[in-house]
Amino acid sequence: MGNLPGGPLASRPLHFIWICDCSGSMAGDKIQALNFAIREAIPEMRKVADENPNAQVLVRALKFSNGAQWAIAQPTPVNDFKWTDLTTDNVTDMGKALNMVAEQLRIPPMDDRALPPVLVLVSDGQPTDDFNAGLKALLKEPWGKKAVRISIAIGSDADEDVLQKFIGNQELKVLKAGNQEQLVKLIKWSSTAVLKAASAPASQSSAAATAVPNVPVPAPPAPGPSSAADLW
Repeated sequence: MGNLPGGPLASRPLHFIWICDCSGSMAGDKIQALNFAIREAIPEMRKVADENPNAQVLVRALKFSNGAQWAIAQPTPVNDFKWTDLTTDNVTDMGKALNMVAEQLRIPPMDDRALPPVLVLVSDGQPTDDFNAGLKALLKEPWGKKAVRISIAIGSDADEDVLQKFIGNQELKVLKAGNQEQLVKLIKWSSTAVLKAASAPASQSSAAATAVPNVPVPAPPAPGPSSAADLW
């Protein structure tokens, strides 16, 4: 069997980036739940990566509050990835975060033979800077446009319109987490089912210049029951 054009599949990196809201409203239960959820998801991500040897899964994380900073700056092989707990600050500079992700999705540093990146944006509020400019910068990059973009709204105050704009696909809706259990379930789905879809052979035949990612994202899990008492 010959390799697909562009070289051996084994050399194709798949970048997975968490983009995490660390504004003041995330303080307490929400940020603790997010840290817990991502820690819980890492072993599952490793399993998915092991089952898909044609993709080299590289993980990192960006936090945004007053400005944006890489919490984990280097694209790290998932087997070496260690989560560092996030802490909260003040405002919600989501636009700055998207600008920083856009810089990383240029070619270089991105490989033009990579697989579609997976970007997971998690927020409980509204941007306090120019979100539209950040999104425009992201979508200007071929890999930003081609990325599988997932949004998770934490609690009832998240700006779902903004989170839907980030996704940019009416077939994919904003995922809603009303409590820790729902958040753990959605984080796990984002980092396993979506990762598996992006690393499957079907996604590996696309050229970087293709505008639309050909990654069929599976249906998300049902949120499950929750009582009014445990909702954020």
